[in-house]
Amino acid sequence: QVQPVQAGGGSVQAGGSLTLSCVVSSYTSGTYCMGWFRQTPGKARGGIAAIDSDGRTRYADSVRGRFTISLDAAKNTLYLQMNTMKSEDTAMYYCGIGEYCDNVFPVVDSWGQGTQVTVFS
Repeated sequence: QVQPVQAGGGSVQAGGSLTLSCVVSSYTSGTYCMGWFRQTPGKARGGIAAIDSDGRTRYADSVRGRFTISLDAAKNTLYLQMNTMKSEDTAMYYCGIGEYCDNVFPVVDSWGQGTQVTVFS
């Protein structure tokens, strides 16, 4: 499996927007579940958004209504559009892909390399 390759991230003022991308070359045909996760120091990595091969999307309560996950299958690229960002969105963000979702988020086979997102006041 080819490791997903992430791009985007950086620093943004509170209330602003950022877009993350993740090239996922192995899973855009057949059954898949892809998602975005984030992690802060000392805490476990947690799922925030997911999309499956039926096109269903799911979000953690903390980001619902502000973040949007999407997949451009022609470009083999997963996106996370983040709007109305808050300081508590500051974290390392990872894309993760797998063949299946658990109840909400992917059972991850491959992780992206991670990208830092910092939201400042």
